[in-house]
Amino acid sequence: MATTMHSTSEDVQVSPRRVAVIDIARGIALVAMAIYHFTWDLEFFGYADPGMTAYGNWRLFARCIASSFLFLVGVSLVLAHAKGIRWPGFWRRLAMVVAAALAITAATWVATPDSFIFFGILHQIALASVLGLAFLRLPPLLTLAVAALVIAAPNYLRADLFNHPALLWIGLSTFNPRSNDFVPLFPWFGAVLAGIGAAGLASRADLFGKLAQLQPGRWSRPVGFFGRHSLAFYLIHQPVLISLVWAYAQIFPATIETRETGFLRSCQVSCEQSRDTDFCSRYCVCMLDDLQKDNSLDRIYAGDKSTDLRAHIGDTAQMCTARTDGEMPMGGAQ
Repeated sequence: MATTMHSTSEDVQVSPRRVAVIDIARGIALVAMAIYHFTWDLEFFGYADPGMTAYGNWRLFARCIASSFLFLVGVSLVLAHAKGIRWPGFWRRLAMVVAAALAITAATWVATPDSFIFFGILHQIALASVLGLAFLRLPPLLTLAVAALVIAAPNYLRADLFNHPALLWIGLSTFNPRSNDFVPLFPWFGAVLAGIGAAGLASRADLFGKLAQLQPGRWSRPVGFFGRHSLAFYLIHQPVLISLVWAYAQIFPATIETRETGFLRSCQVSCEQSRDTDFCSRYCVCMLDDLQKDNSLDRIYAGDKSTDLRAHIGDTAQMCTARTDGEMPMGGAQ
């Protein structure tokens, strides 16, 4: 039995019937992405706590969305090209994704130049679509093993060599560059390889043929539609959402807070991922006081990414941690 499937990485036509379940899975991932982006928009306009979407459960939510989306890219590559690469369709779809990625880079450079998207999820999909072709004929278990190594690489291979701006897209720098959407080669290509490996095993078991026979109910039509038009959905949803929040803000503006208040709130959210509230309250005040003494706070909000500023922030964090631990009962024990 043949199946048909569309993906952000490639239009797939391997049979007269669609794998509707895969369309639905992709559609659900896109809806989840829209929910996350809408929350980010609320944060950007001051309706949610600063830094809320960058930590804790929201950060986990974002990573699950990106992982599932990239996993499905790998699945789509197998469905489209495992029995022979269909070059005309591949290049056509790749050109669309590259053009969309460059458009997002240009738009965010204008809108948020200090945190523009230079290697986001579409950039990753474009590169992974090319690199993934080399794994289509490999044994699935070998591909899954390579996927695990790619995912683990940032834990072991980070080096100053990769701190050069031209190499940040690799994902092995010793710091995380400032960007509204950063999806580097390592570890995220591992999710695509996991999709390729899993799809290879599924093909051997004729799982896709069985999935193609499933016909979900009418409830699935909206998300299935999104899944079939994933690139268009991705490009359209965020401009629409941020425009709606912007329009609302013109009528009901959020309460304006100072940079100092925003810094303390963001610091508190980040700190409480590992320490208790009392410690974090004292620690963040210490950080703010010290960073204000030599205008480092101004440099942070100006988007300064210099090595000396990062070193100063690290030294300040160590100093404030030691000072706060010394002030806490029992040395700040949890």
